[in-house]
Amino acid sequence: MKQILPILLLIFLATSCKSKKSYSSRKSTSPSVKVNTTAKPTAEAETIVKYAKTFDGTRYKYGGTTKKGMDCSGLIYTSYKKHNVSLPRTTSGLQGTGDWIDVKEVNVGDLVFFATKKNSRKVNHVGIVTNVRTGNVEFIHASSSRGVMISSLAEKYWYFSFVQARRVL
Repeated sequence: MKQILPILLLIFLATSCKSKKSYSSRKSTSPSVKVNTTAKPTAEAETIVKYAKTFDGTRYKYGGTTKKGMDCSGLIYTSYKKHNVSLPRTTSGLQGTGDWIDVKEVNVGDLVFFATKKNSRKVNHVGIVTNVRTGNVEFIHASSSRGVMISSLAEKYWYFSFVQARRVL
């Protein structure tokens, strides 16, 4: 039994907050996301995103909230907390926070949620929208394979894993 526990823990870590691709500026045949690009982000949202970007390249660490290691919900928690916005620490807690918004209405600072496990629509990953332009929504998140990085909803993996967006500001 003692030998099974480390194996189960390893499996759990390998499947949480998983990313398969990094954002690439090259054209792809991925679906485009129709978004409203006329709404201007708030100064508070811009500041929170700027702080989140300081963690870009930070390695993945389950439960982490520092430059030494970060997980997906830890990035959101830490970035908003720095700017006196109190949010739940877990992805499941964040999933019920704020107001649901249509993906067409997302703006900088909004949260985007994903279900990355095969054959599941249960949310297990979260990111912060960093940029919105015609046909594309970029977000920063912490992936278990590559750490904190910026990805795009225009990538097939993220497009098909997308579940919901929420506005917390």
